[in-house]
Amino acid sequence: MNSNVQQFLTSARTWLLTHGLRILLIVVVALVLLKLAGILTRRIRGFLDRKWTDPESQKRAETLTGLIRWLLRLGILATAAFPLLAEFGASQAVQIWLASHGLRILGIVVSTFVLLKIATLLTEQTHAFFRRRGTDPEYQKRSGTLSGVIHWILRVVILAVAVFMVLGELGLKLGPILGTAGIVGLAVGFGAQSLVQDVISGFFILLEDQVRVGDVVEIAGKSGLVEKVNLRMVILRDLSGSVHFIRNGKIDIVTNMTKEFSYYVFDVGVAYREDVDEVIGVLKAIDDEMRQDPNFKNDILAPLDVMGLDSFGDSAIVIKARTKTRPIKQWRIGREFNRRMKKKFDELGIDIPFPHRTIYFGKDKQGGSPALNVEMEDSARQTSIEPEAAHESRRTSLGGK
Repeated sequence: MNSNVQQFLTSARTWLLTHGLRILLIVVVALVLLKLAGILTRRIRGFLDRKWTDPESQKRAETLTGLIRWLLRLGILATAAFPLLAEFGASQAVQIWLASHGLRILGIVVSTFVLLKIATLLTEQTHAFFRRRGTDPEYQKRSGTLSGVIHWILRVVILAVAVFMVLGELGLKLGPILGTAGIVGLAVGFGAQSLVQDVISGFFILLEDQVRVGDVVEIAGKSGLVEKVNLRMVILRDLSGSVHFIRNGKIDIVTNMTKEFSYYVFDVGVAYREDVDEVIGVLKAIDDEMRQDPNFKNDILAPLDVMGLDSFGDSAIVIKARTKTRPIKQWRIGREFNRRMKKKFDELGIDIPFPHRTIYFGKDKQGGSPALNVEMEDSARQTSIEPEAAHESRRTSLGGK
Protein backbone atom coordinates (compact mmCIF):
# COMPACT_ATOMS: atom_id res chain seq x y z
CA MET A 1 0.00 0.00 0.00
CA ASN A 2 2.79 2.38 0.92
CA SER A 3 4.61 1.53 -2.27
CA ASN A 4 1.53 2.42 -4.36
CA VAL A 5 1.15 5.75 -2.63
CA GLN A 6 4.82 6.42 -3.09
CA GLN A 7 4.56 5.57 -6.77
CA PHE A 8 1.54 7.89 -7.20
CA LEU A 9 3.32 10.75 -5.48
CA THR A 10 6.39 10.22 -7.63
CA SER A 11 4.28 10.23 -10.80
CA ALA A 12 2.39 13.34 -9.71
CA ARG A 13 5.65 15.12 -8.91
CA THR A 14 7.09 14.17 -12.27
CA TRP A 15 3.91 15.34 -14.12
CA LEU A 16 3.86 18.63 -12.24
CA LEU A 17 7.55 19.24 -12.97
CA THR A 18 7.09 18.54 -16.66
CA HIS A 19 3.54 19.58 -17.55
CA GLY A 20 2.45 21.62 -14.53
CA LEU A 21 5.01 24.34 -15.01
CA ARG A 22 4.11 24.67 -18.68
CA ILE A 23 0.39 24.81 -17.82
CA LEU A 24 1.08 27.48 -15.21
CA LEU A 25 3.10 29.45 -17.71
CA ILE A 26 0.30 29.21 -20.31
CA VAL A 27 -2.29 30.37 -17.76
CA VAL A 28 -0.14 33.28 -16.56
CA VAL A 29 0.55 34.43 -20.13
CA ALA A 30 -3.15 34.17 -20.96
CA LEU A 31 -4.09 36.25 -17.88
CA VAL A 32 -1.49 38.88 -18.73
CA LEU A 33 -2.75 39.08 -22.29
CA LEU A 34 -6.35 39.38 -21.06
CA LYS A 35 -5.28 42.23 -18.79
CA LEU A 36 -3.52 43.97 -21.66
CA ALA A 37 -6.61 43.48 -23.83
CA GLY A 38 -8.71 45.18 -21.16
CA ILE A 39 -6.30 48.13 -20.99
CA LEU A 40 -6.27 48.41 -24.78
CA THR A 41 -10.06 48.43 -25.04
CA ARG A 42 -10.27 51.09 -22.32
CA ARG A 43 -7.78 53.24 -24.23
CA ILE A 44 -9.82 52.81 -27.41
CA ARG A 45 -13.01 53.70 -25.54
CA GLY A 46 -11.40 56.83 -24.10
CA PHE A 47 -10.23 57.91 -27.55
CA LEU A 48 -13.68 57.36 -29.04
CA ASP A 49 -15.37 59.21 -26.16
CA ARG A 50 -13.18 62.24 -26.81
CA LYS A 51 -13.90 62.11 -30.53
CA TRP A 52 -17.64 61.24 -30.36
CA THR A 53 -19.46 63.39 -27.82
CA ASP A 54 -23.13 63.04 -28.76
CA PRO A 55 -25.20 60.29 -27.05
CA GLU A 56 -25.73 58.29 -30.24
CA SER A 57 -22.01 58.21 -31.06
CA GLN A 58 -21.12 57.24 -27.48
CA LYS A 59 -23.56 54.37 -27.65
CA ARG A 60 -21.99 53.27 -30.91
CA ALA A 61 -18.51 53.56 -29.32
CA GLU A 62 -19.62 51.35 -26.42
CA THR A 63 -20.84 48.68 -28.83
CA LEU A 64 -17.64 48.86 -30.87
CA THR A 65 -15.31 48.59 -27.87
CA GLY A 66 -17.37 45.73 -26.47
CA LEU A 67 -16.96 43.88 -29.75
CA ILE A 68 -13.19 44.46 -29.76
CA ARG A 69 -12.89 43.33 -26.13
CA TRP A 70 -14.88 40.15 -26.82
CA LEU A 71 -12.83 39.29 -29.93
CA LEU A 72 -9.51 39.79 -28.12
CA ARG A 73 -10.59 37.63 -25.19
CA LEU A 74 -11.87 34.91 -27.46
CA GLY A 75 -8.67 34.90 -29.50
CA ILE A 76 -6.48 34.70 -26.39
CA LEU A 77 -8.52 31.89 -24.82
CA ALA A 78 -8.64 29.90 -28.08
CA THR A 79 -4.87 30.27 -28.51
CA ALA A 80 -4.27 29.08 -24.95
CA ALA A 81 -6.69 26.16 -25.26
CA PHE A 82 -4.64 24.16 -27.77
CA PRO A 83 -1.38 23.92 -25.73
CA LEU A 84 -3.42 23.25 -22.61
CA LEU A 85 -5.15 20.28 -24.30
CA ALA A 86 -1.79 18.96 -25.42
CA GLU A 87 -0.41 19.25 -21.89
CA PHE A 88 -3.42 17.39 -20.48
CA GLY A 89 -2.77 14.51 -22.84
CA ALA A 90 -5.47 14.98 -25.47
CA SER A 91 -5.17 12.43 -28.23
CA GLN A 92 -3.78 13.24 -31.63
CA ALA A 93 -7.18 12.68 -33.22
CA VAL A 94 -8.83 15.18 -30.88
CA GLN A 95 -6.17 17.76 -31.60
CA ILE A 96 -6.53 17.23 -35.36
CA TRP A 97 -10.34 17.58 -35.11
CA LEU A 98 -10.02 20.74 -33.05
CA ALA A 99 -7.43 22.13 -35.43
CA SER A 100 -9.76 21.62 -38.39
CA HIS A 101 -13.42 21.50 -37.44
CA GLY A 102 -12.96 23.18 -34.08
CA LEU A 103 -11.31 26.22 -35.61
CA ARG A 104 -14.01 26.46 -38.25
CA ILE A 105 -16.74 26.25 -35.58
CA LEU A 106 -14.91 28.94 -33.62
CA GLY A 107 -14.75 31.06 -36.76
CA ILE A 108 -18.49 30.57 -37.30
CA VAL A 109 -19.23 31.61 -33.73
CA VAL A 110 -16.98 34.66 -33.97
CA SER A 111 -18.46 35.66 -37.34
CA THR A 112 -21.97 35.22 -35.97
CA PHE A 113 -21.21 37.42 -33.00
CA VAL A 114 -19.64 40.08 -35.20
CA LEU A 115 -22.58 40.01 -37.61
CA LEU A 116 -25.05 40.32 -34.72
CA LYS A 117 -23.19 43.36 -33.46
CA ILE A 118 -23.15 44.86 -36.95
CA ALA A 119 -26.89 44.20 -37.25
CA THR A 120 -27.42 45.99 -33.93
CA LEU A 121 -25.37 48.96 -35.14
CA LEU A 122 -27.31 49.09 -38.42
CA THR A 123 -30.69 49.06 -36.70
CA GLU A 124 -29.55 51.71 -34.23
CA GLN A 125 -28.38 53.89 -37.11
CA THR A 126 -31.69 53.32 -38.90
CA HIS A 127 -33.61 54.30 -35.77
CA ALA A 128 -31.44 57.40 -35.31
CA PHE A 129 -32.02 58.37 -38.96
CA PHE A 130 -35.78 58.12 -38.53
CA ARG A 131 -35.64 60.06 -35.25
CA ARG A 132 -33.78 62.91 -36.93
CA ARG A 133 -36.44 63.13 -39.63
CA GLY A 134 -39.37 63.57 -37.21
CA THR A 135 -39.79 64.67 -33.62
CA ASP A 136 -43.43 63.86 -32.82
CA PRO A 137 -43.98 60.88 -30.47
CA GLU A 138 -45.90 58.79 -32.98
CA TYR A 139 -43.16 59.12 -35.56
CA GLN A 140 -40.65 58.04 -32.92
CA LYS A 141 -42.85 55.08 -32.04
CA ARG A 142 -43.14 54.10 -35.71
CA SER A 143 -39.38 54.29 -36.21
CA GLY A 144 -38.85 52.18 -33.09
CA THR A 145 -41.27 49.53 -34.37
CA LEU A 146 -39.60 49.41 -37.78
CA SER A 147 -36.11 49.23 -36.28
CA GLY A 148 -37.19 46.43 -33.96
CA VAL A 149 -38.68 44.42 -36.85
CA ILE A 150 -35.56 44.87 -38.99
CA HIS A 151 -33.32 43.87 -36.07
CA TRP A 152 -35.40 40.78 -35.36
CA ILE A 153 -35.31 39.66 -39.01
CA LEU A 154 -31.53 40.13 -39.24
CA ARG A 155 -30.93 38.21 -36.01
CA VAL A 156 -33.13 35.29 -37.10
CA VAL A 157 -31.39 35.01 -40.48
CA ILE A 158 -27.87 35.24 -39.01
CA LEU A 159 -28.54 32.70 -36.24
CA ALA A 160 -30.29 30.26 -38.60
CA VAL A 161 -27.37 30.29 -41.03
CA ALA A 162 -24.87 29.90 -38.17
CA VAL A 163 -26.74 26.93 -36.67
CA PHE A 164 -26.82 25.08 -40.00
CA MET A 165 -23.11 25.71 -40.56
CA VAL A 166 -22.21 24.41 -37.08
CA LEU A 167 -24.36 21.31 -37.60
CA GLY A 168 -22.51 20.67 -40.86
CA GLU A 169 -19.15 20.89 -39.07
CA LEU A 170 -20.39 18.44 -36.44
CA GLY A 171 -21.04 15.90 -39.19
CA LEU A 172 -24.84 15.98 -39.20
CA LYS A 173 -26.54 15.59 -42.58
CA LEU A 174 -28.42 18.77 -43.39
CA GLY A 175 -30.64 17.27 -46.11
CA PRO A 176 -33.17 15.56 -43.81
CA ILE A 177 -33.12 18.54 -41.43
CA LEU A 178 -33.85 21.00 -44.24
CA GLY A 179 -36.57 18.72 -45.59
CA THR A 180 -38.26 18.48 -42.21
CA ALA A 181 -37.96 22.23 -41.70
CA GLY A 182 -39.47 22.81 -45.14
CA ILE A 183 -42.47 20.59 -44.39
CA VAL A 184 -43.02 22.24 -41.02
CA GLY A 185 -42.67 25.69 -42.57
CA LEU A 186 -45.15 24.78 -45.30
CA ALA A 187 -47.70 23.56 -42.75
CA VAL A 188 -47.26 26.68 -40.63
CA GLY A 189 -47.50 28.83 -43.75
CA PHE A 190 -50.83 27.32 -44.74
CA GLY A 191 -52.19 27.65 -41.22
CA ALA A 192 -50.97 31.21 -40.59
CA GLN A 193 -50.99 32.73 -44.06
CA SER A 194 -53.44 35.45 -43.02
CA LEU A 195 -51.18 36.37 -40.11
CA VAL A 196 -48.14 36.50 -42.39
CA GLN A 197 -50.08 38.66 -44.85
CA ASP A 198 -51.14 41.01 -42.04
CA VAL A 199 -47.56 41.36 -40.75
CA ILE A 200 -46.06 42.00 -44.19
CA SER A 201 -48.75 44.54 -45.07
CA GLY A 202 -48.38 46.21 -41.67
CA PHE A 203 -44.62 46.46 -42.11
CA PHE A 204 -44.97 48.32 -45.41
CA ILE A 205 -47.75 50.54 -44.03
CA LEU A 206 -45.38 51.61 -41.25
CA LEU A 207 -42.36 51.84 -43.57
CA GLU A 208 -44.15 54.08 -46.08
CA ASP A 209 -45.77 56.18 -43.33
CA GLN A 210 -49.23 55.75 -44.82
CA VAL A 211 -51.06 56.06 -41.50
CA ARG A 212 -50.20 57.53 -38.11
CA VAL A 213 -52.04 57.66 -34.83
CA GLY A 214 -54.23 60.78 -34.86
CA ASP A 215 -54.90 60.75 -38.62
CA VAL A 216 -58.42 60.71 -40.02
CA VAL A 217 -58.55 58.02 -42.69
CA GLU A 218 -60.89 55.87 -44.71
CA ILE A 219 -59.89 52.20 -44.86
CA ALA A 220 -61.85 49.21 -46.11
CA GLY A 221 -65.05 51.24 -46.28
CA LYS A 222 -64.67 52.55 -42.70
CA SER A 223 -63.58 56.05 -41.74
CA GLY A 224 -62.52 57.52 -38.44
CA LEU A 225 -59.67 58.64 -36.22
CA VAL A 226 -56.67 56.28 -36.06
CA GLU A 227 -56.16 55.19 -32.45
CA LYS A 228 -53.52 52.50 -32.94
CA VAL A 229 -51.31 51.11 -35.71
CA ASN A 230 -49.20 47.96 -35.42
CA LEU A 231 -48.02 45.09 -37.58
CA ARG A 232 -51.31 43.23 -37.12
CA MET A 233 -54.09 45.81 -37.56
CA VAL A 234 -55.26 49.41 -37.67
CA ILE A 235 -57.81 50.55 -35.08
CA LEU A 236 -60.24 53.37 -35.99
CA ARG A 237 -62.86 55.21 -33.95
CA ASP A 238 -65.60 56.91 -35.95
CA LEU A 239 -67.62 60.04 -35.12
CA SER A 240 -70.29 58.08 -33.26
CA GLY A 241 -67.67 56.44 -31.02
CA SER A 242 -67.73 53.00 -32.67
CA VAL A 243 -64.34 51.27 -32.85
CA HIS A 244 -63.31 49.40 -36.02
CA PHE A 245 -60.53 46.80 -36.00
CA ILE A 246 -59.17 46.40 -39.54
CA ARG A 247 -56.59 43.73 -40.37
CA ASN A 248 -53.66 45.03 -42.38
CA GLY A 249 -54.03 42.18 -44.87
CA LYS A 250 -57.49 43.48 -45.81
CA ILE A 251 -56.29 47.00 -46.60
CA ASP A 252 -56.12 47.72 -50.33
CA ILE A 253 -56.69 51.49 -50.42
CA VAL A 254 -55.88 54.00 -47.69
CA THR A 255 -57.44 57.47 -47.94
CA ASN A 256 -55.65 59.76 -45.49
CA MET A 257 -57.52 63.05 -45.06
CA THR A 258 -55.01 64.63 -42.66
CA LYS A 259 -51.53 63.93 -44.05
CA GLU A 260 -49.23 66.98 -43.91
CA PHE A 261 -52.11 69.40 -44.68
CA SER A 262 -55.84 69.34 -45.42
CA TYR A 263 -58.38 71.12 -47.63
CA TYR A 264 -61.97 72.06 -46.95
CA VAL A 265 -63.98 72.38 -50.18
CA PHE A 266 -66.91 74.82 -50.42
CA ASP A 267 -69.75 74.46 -52.92
CA VAL A 268 -71.52 77.81 -52.47
CA GLY A 269 -74.93 77.96 -54.16
CA VAL A 270 -76.51 81.38 -54.83
CA ALA A 271 -79.51 82.51 -56.84
CA TYR A 272 -79.21 83.07 -60.57
CA ARG A 273 -79.87 86.78 -60.12
CA GLU A 274 -76.77 87.30 -57.94
CA ASP A 275 -73.55 88.83 -59.26
CA VAL A 276 -70.86 86.11 -59.28
CA ASP A 277 -67.98 88.57 -58.86
CA GLU A 278 -69.68 90.15 -55.86
CA VAL A 279 -70.16 86.76 -54.20
CA ILE A 280 -66.50 85.83 -54.83
CA GLY A 281 -65.42 89.13 -53.27
CA VAL A 282 -67.54 88.41 -50.19
CA LEU A 283 -65.99 84.94 -49.83
CA LYS A 284 -62.47 86.37 -50.01
CA ALA A 285 -63.36 89.05 -47.48
CA ILE A 286 -64.61 86.39 -45.06
CA ASP A 287 -61.37 84.46 -45.56
CA ASP A 288 -59.28 87.59 -44.89
CA GLU A 289 -61.26 88.21 -41.73
CA MET A 290 -60.70 84.65 -40.48
CA ARG A 291 -56.97 84.81 -41.22
CA GLN A 292 -56.76 87.86 -38.99
CA ASP A 293 -58.69 86.18 -36.18
CA PRO A 294 -56.24 84.85 -33.52
CA ASN A 295 -58.53 81.89 -32.88
CA PHE A 296 -58.23 80.63 -36.46
CA LYS A 297 -55.25 82.22 -38.21
CA ASN A 298 -52.73 79.61 -37.03
CA ASP A 299 -54.81 76.80 -38.53
CA ILE A 300 -55.17 78.40 -42.00
CA LEU A 301 -52.11 77.83 -44.18
CA ALA A 302 -53.01 79.78 -47.33
CA PRO A 303 -55.57 82.31 -48.66
CA LEU A 304 -58.87 81.02 -49.98
CA ASP A 305 -58.51 79.39 -53.40
CA VAL A 306 -61.62 80.38 -55.39
CA MET A 307 -61.90 78.19 -58.49
CA GLY A 308 -64.84 80.13 -59.94
CA LEU A 309 -68.32 79.32 -61.18
CA ASP A 310 -68.40 75.54 -61.16
CA SER A 311 -71.89 74.48 -62.26
CA PHE A 312 -75.47 75.53 -62.99
CA GLY A 313 -77.95 73.76 -60.71
CA ASP A 314 -81.73 73.49 -60.86
CA SER A 315 -82.24 76.51 -58.65
CA ALA A 316 -78.73 77.87 -58.01
CA ILE A 317 -75.37 78.60 -59.55
CA VAL A 318 -72.52 76.90 -57.65
CA ILE A 319 -69.20 78.62 -56.90
CA LYS A 320 -66.41 76.24 -55.84
CA ALA A 321 -63.60 77.24 -53.47
CA ARG A 322 -61.27 75.58 -50.98
CA THR A 323 -59.15 76.58 -48.01
CA LYS A 324 -55.87 74.96 -46.95
CA THR A 325 -55.50 74.15 -43.26
CA ARG A 326 -53.35 72.27 -40.83
CA PRO A 327 -54.09 68.53 -40.63
CA ILE A 328 -57.46 67.63 -39.05
CA LYS A 329 -58.38 71.34 -38.70
CA GLN A 330 -60.31 71.59 -41.97
CA TRP A 331 -63.69 70.80 -40.42
CA ARG A 332 -63.30 73.38 -37.68
CA ILE A 333 -62.33 76.06 -40.20
CA GLY A 334 -65.05 75.01 -42.64
CA ARG A 335 -67.85 75.19 -40.05
CA GLU A 336 -66.77 78.63 -38.89
CA PHE A 337 -66.50 79.84 -42.49
CA ASN A 338 -70.02 78.57 -43.23
CA ARG A 339 -71.38 80.35 -40.14
CA ARG A 340 -69.84 83.67 -41.13
CA MET A 341 -70.85 83.24 -44.76
CA LYS A 342 -74.51 82.71 -43.82
CA LYS A 343 -74.53 85.82 -41.62
CA LYS A 344 -72.78 87.90 -44.30
CA PHE A 345 -75.14 86.76 -47.06
CA ASP A 346 -78.13 87.64 -44.88
CA GLU A 347 -76.63 91.04 -44.15
CA LEU A 348 -76.00 91.81 -47.84
CA GLY A 349 -79.22 90.29 -49.10
CA ILE A 350 -77.50 87.60 -51.16
CA ASP A 351 -80.08 84.89 -51.78
CA ILE A 352 -79.24 81.28 -50.94
CA PRO A 353 -81.99 79.46 -52.84
CA PHE A 354 -83.70 76.30 -51.76
CA PRO A 355 -85.83 73.89 -53.82
CA HIS A 356 -89.47 74.87 -54.55
CA ARG A 357 -92.30 72.49 -55.34
CA THR A 358 -95.42 73.33 -57.41
CA ILE A 359 -98.48 71.09 -57.03
CA TYR A 360 -100.75 70.69 -60.09
CA PHE A 361 -104.15 69.05 -59.55
CA GLY A 362 -105.00 68.62 -63.22
CA LYS A 363 -108.23 69.46 -65.12
CA ASP A 364 -110.99 67.36 -66.59
CA LYS A 365 -112.25 67.60 -70.18
CA GLN A 366 -114.65 70.37 -69.26
CA GLY A 367 -111.78 72.46 -67.83
CA GLY A 368 -112.80 72.02 -64.22
CA SER A 369 -110.57 71.05 -61.34
CA PRO A 370 -111.48 69.26 -58.11
CA ALA A 371 -111.94 71.32 -54.97
CA LEU A 372 -108.99 71.59 -52.53
CA ASN A 373 -109.62 70.95 -48.85
CA VAL A 374 -107.65 73.40 -46.70
CA GLU A 375 -107.44 73.19 -42.90
CA MET A 376 -107.12 76.54 -41.16
CA GLU A 377 -104.76 76.49 -38.17
CA ASP A 378 -106.54 79.25 -36.24
CA SER A 379 -110.05 77.74 -36.34
CA ALA A 380 -109.18 74.07 -36.86
CA ARG A 381 -111.97 73.74 -39.39
CA GLN A 382 -112.05 72.58 -42.98
CA THR A 383 -113.39 74.55 -45.89
CA SER A 384 -113.58 73.94 -49.60
CA ILE A 385 -112.12 76.50 -52.00
CA GLU A 386 -111.86 76.57 -55.71
CA PRO A 387 -108.58 75.55 -57.35
CA GLU A 388 -108.09 79.06 -58.71
CA ALA A 389 -108.15 80.47 -55.18
CA ALA A 390 -105.97 77.66 -53.97
CA HIS A 391 -103.47 78.54 -56.66
CA GLU A 392 -103.17 82.05 -55.22
CA SER A 393 -102.57 80.86 -51.66
CA ARG A 394 -100.72 77.56 -52.06
CA ARG A 395 -97.30 79.16 -51.84
CA THR A 396 -98.04 80.50 -48.36
CA SER A 397 -99.72 77.33 -47.12
CA LEU A 398 -96.85 75.13 -48.42
CA GLY A 399 -94.02 77.38 -47.31
CA GLY A 400 -93.02 78.61 -50.78
CA LYS A 401 -92.05 82.09 -51.85
